[in-house]
Amino acid sequence: MSTTQPTEAQRVHLRRAVGFVLMSAILPGSVQSFAGNRRIGRLAMRVYGAALVLILITGFGLLVARGFTAGVLLEPWVTMVLRVVLWILFIGWALLLLDSWRLTRPLGLRQKGRLGLSITALLLIAGIGGVTGLAASALTGVSNVGEVFQGGGDTERKAGRYNILLLGADAAASREGLRPDSINVASIDAETGRTVLFGLPRNMQRVRFPESSPLRNLYPDGYVCDEGACMLNGLWTLGEEHADLYPEDSEPGLEAMKEGVSETLGIELNYYAMVDMGGFKSLIDAMGGIRLDISKPIPIGGGSTKISGYIEPGEGVLLDGYHALWFARSRAESNDYERMVRQKCVMSAMAKQLDPMTAATKFVDLSQASKDILSTDVPRAEVATLAELALKVKDQKIASVNFTPPMVKSADPDFDLIRTTVRANLDEAEGLDEAAPSPAPTSAAPSSAAPEPEAPATSAAAKPSETKPSGEATPAAQKQATPKPEQTKGAEDDAPYTQTEDLEAVCSVSA
Repeated sequence: MSTTQPTEAQRVHLRRAVGFVLMSAILPGSVQSFAGNRRIGRLAMRVYGAALVLILITGFGLLVARGFTAGVLLEPWVTMVLRVVLWILFIGWALLLLDSWRLTRPLGLRQKGRLGLSITALLLIAGIGGVTGLAASALTGVSNVGEVFQGGGDTERKAGRYNILLLGADAAASREGLRPDSINVASIDAETGRTVLFGLPRNMQRVRFPESSPLRNLYPDGYVCDEGACMLNGLWTLGEEHADLYPEDSEPGLEAMKEGVSETLGIELNYYAMVDMGGFKSLIDAMGGIRLDISKPIPIGGGSTKISGYIEPGEGVLLDGYHALWFARSRAESNDYERMVRQKCVMSAMAKQLDPMTAATKFVDLSQASKDILSTDVPRAEVATLAELALKVKDQKIASVNFTPPMVKSADPDFDLIRTTVRANLDEAEGLDEAAPSPAPTSAAPSSAAPEPEAPATSAAAKPSETKPSGEATPAAQKQATPKPEQTKGAEDDAPYTQTEDLEAVCSVSA
């Protein structure tokens, strides 16, 4: 083998060859514009220059017109076109880079230089292809998200808040119609993200409809029928049965549910989000599971199936999708009201434990799972706004109020009490945002995270539970504004249920 040193001409040739390959990788078409087919080179530079300008315009749009730009990008047809264009650009880029390698006249290089140059060119093509693949996957995820957000909701803030109806539904073939098992409303301050979560039991009866509802004439005294069969979770099916009363609405069941919940709580709703509980586990699995502090064993199975095991109590228990689903929906050895608390724990954990790294690395899986199990009327143009708000919610504790016995008797609810309690808790949340960070005076009422000595058991339900960081106290004036439910003496008819407003009595979200 020859051991002669390369000549100066050979060194220049190698440097020129490496420069060609690197220039082609950085600026496609640049090499062809002066050393190859100049027409193709100039065309390529214009095409890739236009692509760069489009990327810069998009980035600028996300800064100054985020809602509009995000709305355009979330259009499925836009993402499909972008994916096709992206791969066409990659193929063109790879061909230009290979042509640049050809223009270097690699056969004129020494063997070692020729091998190194070829490997460099292939690695650059592989790297560009990898980046293209990641970008195409991201666009696939964006397309999945865009398919979820169909629009139709009310984008106008309600007294400075966004009120979102959260439904957990199980539309199994064995069930008659769609009957949501989990019914909550998240009221989120549009500026601070401070959230109050109101839970309504699925078996609440005598639900009223607003005067604007076409169902008001059919049920002027509320949704009442024989043997207590008319319950809150039946409003969806009721709306579908009377679809003729909603001629301009494509989802009469949803509209009936919104009307009943809005009238019950006394607040206007912006949006809804419904999760299919049957596919719920795929979303948890895509997250990598959730961690909860669990205070009691939760049966797996029960009812029509045999109990096959238990989710054992403990701190920081990692639940995969299967076990999280059973934790949220299990009714054995408990009641609907405790089940509501467990569902809130799961929702809070999902909101707080989806970290940015997981969202970035599992974006496609998360988006696919969301597309399969989630439906909502949030418009695409509002996704960016709500995503920013979600980050604020993530940094705060979520207040929780369940309208359950003994505070509210499900068979005969005091709707005035419910509305007053909602208003008091929203006022309290807004007061916390406005309060100075200095310690509260000793005369103020204690935080709702701690039990009040000698207070009636019912009073806990009128306050948010586990909502405030240490050092924050509830203003006494607002505490006094929250009424005590005097007519809950008959709540024992709902026995053996007990008040489970304190989330930590059953579970809490792990830090």
